[in-house]
Amino acid sequence: MEKGFNSDVQIEGAQYHVQTEDWGYENPYLVSRVFKNGAVVKSLKIGYQDILPQGVLSTKQSVRLAMKVQHQQILDLLVSGQLI
Repeated sequence: MEKGFNSDVQIEGAQYHVQTEDWGYENPYLVSRVFKNGAVVKSLKIGYQDILPQGVLSTKQSVRLAMKVQHQQILDLLVSGQLI
């Protein structure tokens, strides 16, 4: 299981917290959540098989990179107004 990513973003006076985590090989998912005022307003759960190329499912670096890309995509969608 890899350590996750956390980011705080302020949009039009509202404070959002974005958290992305790896649930590990026993439960192979990357999960991102967007919080506003402590409440989850959006959650995204993607399986390793859907985000990682075949053959690299056991590579920690690949999981870490996929988690970083997913986290950044959530931030980009949030900031552009396409997520909330």
